[in-house]
Amino acid sequence: MSKKFNRRSFLKGALAAVAATAAARAPLPQAVQASSGKELATLLDLSKCIGCETCVEACREVNQKYQPPDPVQPIPQMFPSRVPVEDWSGKKEVINRLTPYNWLFVQTAKVKVNGEETEIYIPRRCMHCQNPPCADLCPWGAARKLENGLTTIDPDLCLGGAKCRQVCPWKIPQRQSGVGLYLKIAPAYGGNGVMYKCHRCYQRLEKGEIPACIEVCPENVQTIGPRDQIVAQAHARAEEINGYIYGEHENGGTNTIYVSPVPFEELNRAVEKGPGRPHLGPVADSMAQAENLTAALLLAPVAGAAAAFGRARKILKGLAESRPKKEDADE
Repeated sequence: MSKKFNRRSFLKGALAAVAATAAARAPLPQAVQASSGKELATLLDLSKCIGCETCVEACREVNQKYQPPDPVQPIPQMFPSRVPVEDWSGKKEVINRLTPYNWLFVQTAKVKVNGEETEIYIPRRCMHCQNPPCADLCPWGAARKLENGLTTIDPDLCLGGAKCRQVCPWKIPQRQSGVGLYLKIAPAYGGNGVMYKCHRCYQRLEKGEIPACIEVCPENVQTIGPRDQIVAQAHARAEEINGYIYGEHENGGTNTIYVSPVPFEELNRAVEKGPGRPHLGPVADSMAQAENLTAALLLAPVAGAAAAFGRARKILKGLAESRPKKEDADE
């Protein structure tokens, strides 16, 4: 039986989808919302990590389809010219730092433990803050925090302006120029690409599975669970090894909790830091600062409207692509 295309039904469904999308964006920044109580956190026990990088390989393999597409060439130059083009498409195999193609890497710190020099290995990725400035201060609503505590960037909405990296205390998000929505809007002015970072395997969490990096670790370095339980486990483990905790209070609290046998001040001095290589130093709650909270409150309706428009555009595009071809509809 031939399927007849009903234009009225299409428009009705499209408008309903747009309305639902517009309502999906929370009107207030995360910093002034109550915790959902459903947040998941990850505990990383650095006393167990052997630096094998199995987690890095698994992350890249599982999330390959979420990585940047090949950029247009030549990549449009931005105006003003001081805005840099960031092209990692020829360096996809780099794994010793964060890049648009590598969302997890392992830092090495040579320190002394019980008087003996040893190496501590530290898996690094997005900290998934409880009050994420990247989400609260994204002017286009591309970054947002989900109920389960992870923060994600929608590559179909992101213009690559790098505000998220600017406000992130660890400078986690990384930009790939020459891809994304800005090419269709204003290639010389629109933002310069798309920002990428760990989204904690949200697609696996939605199916009741655990993130790939946790699943494949041969040493059981990582544990994921409700944040209150993870924090309690972190304190118990720290007491057991006479260790130290990082991430519980940094930036107002994160959903990535590290336990180390060595003070994090020592680890921070020992790790290589710089672009794509985050520090391990103390971080004040950035969203508690009056100027950031004010900016977030002012941006919220604009970002919400922009996100709703962007998601509506995605829905309409998907519906249009699913329409039967003209010859099929006329049968």
